[in-house]
Amino acid sequence: MIFFKGLGTALVTPFKDGSVDYDAYRVLVRRQVAAGVDFLVPLGSTAETPCLSDEEKQELLKITKDEAAGLPVVAGVGSNSLTATVRNMRVLDPYGADAYLVVVPFYNKPVQEGLYQYFKAVAGETDRQVILYNVPGRTGTNMKTETVLRLAELPNVSAVKEASGDVNQIIDIKRLAPEGFSVLSGNDDQILPLMASGCDGVISVASNVAPEAVKALTEAVFRSDLKEAVRLNNSLMPLYNACFVESNPIPVKAAMSLMGYCSAEMRLPLTEAVQSTKDLLSEVIAGVEKI
Repeated sequence: MIFFKGLGTALVTPFKDGSVDYDAYRVLVRRQVAAGVDFLVPLGSTAETPCLSDEEKQELLKITKDEAAGLPVVAGVGSNSLTATVRNMRVLDPYGADAYLVVVPFYNKPVQEGLYQYFKAVAGETDRQVILYNVPGRTGTNMKTETVLRLAELPNVSAVKEASGDVNQIIDIKRLAPEGFSVLSGNDDQILPLMASGCDGVISVASNVAPEAVKALTEAVFRSDLKEAVRLNNSLMPLYNACFVESNPIPVKAAMSLMGYCSAEMRLPLTEAVQSTKDLLSEVIAGVEKI
């Protein structure tokens, strides 16, 4: 069992003229590995996965594994039905993900018992590790502490990506979870308070732009260097904020384009960043480069 800790980057998917730009994606993965991230997360919401075909998902995961240099790879597979989520796992099974990231089913608004039974069924369909993903701002449902703790008792449910924004809830999960269960921040702006309270790391959007700086922040917390952690967190806060002035991943794709790594192209229903977002990101990138 892999204990997921430190920095995992929720990778963007670059497009060019309507197709996935696999060459640019390979460069992005190599950059993350060179920056020293701890694990890689393709095919999440930051990757615009609902707009990808099965063949595109397979190729992106294959490239991620090829370029990961031995780092763990967590592939997003979640949908809003058990049948669809299991199908997503079967599509990706041959390509070697170490764990599957499974989001709370969206739109359906299940009750807590429904969430438990759903995730239990998903975990029973795979021998890989399962990372729960709680993001009520996207799904419309908050998975409560008690439900996460019940699921943490299942043998291959090994972590939760917590993006509820509820610091008390997240700290309670870490405080009460069994040993070996990882609690990861799903919000960049909560990396410092959550990790300083004992949580294990982050699955980050901002680290697409500044992987070295976000990695340095997690490392400063691990070695209990609070002064350096605060400095880095304060320096990164403008980036955290800018990455969400429009729906993720619109701003981060724009930032990657401004830095010359890939196009800012999106797939509908998402559209490219407006000019004010691009102007803001230009200023933020210049500041990040000075960290």
